[in-house]
Amino acid sequence: QVKLVESGGGLVQAGGSLRLSCAASGRTFSSYAMAWFRQAPGKERDFIAAISWGGSSTSYADSVKGRFTISRDNAKNTVYLQMNSLKPEDTAAYYCAADRVYRPTVEVTTSEYAYWGQGTQVTVSS
Repeated sequence: QVKLVESGGGLVQAGGSLRLSCAASGRTFSSYAMAWFRQAPGKERDFIAAISWGGSSTSYADSVKGRFTISRDNAKNTVYLQMNSLKPEDTAAYYCAADRVYRPTVEVTTSEYAYWGQGTQVTVSS
């Protein structure tokens, strides 16, 4: 059973920074791509960033390019999301997710991720 636990969310002023963490257990973490998604109230869950199993390939949504950075530490079974220059529109629940299968690419759709954390809330005040 794969378990993902996010942490690091909170309340921050616009322009500030937060780093989210996602600790994984129950599967060989280093063999699978990981991703972050977010969901605001009343909206769909949107792709934010993904990283390949080895960390050599990443993908970002246009809305966060240049501001957010995804990384992973396979020795610690943890994936991170560094968020800088936060904006009020970044307010949402943030979820980490693990890929369904082992593959060298990174995927951007929710259907390609089989395991999800419980989410951590990020609120950016103006």
